[in-house]
Amino acid sequence: MYINKVILIGNLTRDPELKAIPSGEKVCTFSMATNEVYKDKSGKKIEKVEFHNVVVWGRTAENVATYMKKGSQIYVEGKLQTRSWEDQATQKKMYRTEVLAVTVQFGSNKTQSITGNAGSSKVENTRDNGIENTDDIDTIEYPEEDINNEDIPF
Repeated sequence: MYINKVILIGNLTRDPELKAIPSGEKVCTFSMATNEVYKDKSGKKIEKVEFHNVVVWGRTAENVATYMKKGSQIYVEGKLQTRSWEDQATQKKMYRTEVLAVTVQFGSNKTQSITGNAGSSKVENTRDNGIENTDDIDTIEYPEEDINNEDIPF
């Protein structure tokens, strides 16, 4: 069995871009940042940031473009996909690895309410079977204190 699964929680680094392909289906692209904080051998605190390109389709794409903006917190579940094309100017083959989002959950936002109450919104993009599912769920809860990697037993 082979597995291609990605789970990310981070913040949008730019506003989402919504487009429609010739068939009329909506596609939204955005980038997000995740970070890792750890201490090096000398005890100095190091923060490492990773940037991820994300693609989401259908009604979920419309929801992301409507409710999310630069700086918004987001949870993304999906798979990695790599596209390739030939650059017309340089005639070189170019590659781009993206996360193809299947599930998107809006993170907590103290100043803005997505569902009209204190909750967040969860939308699953089920592009393969054509069924859209929208359910309200509880807000993502994050610990108040910093997590120390040395405290994790594995």
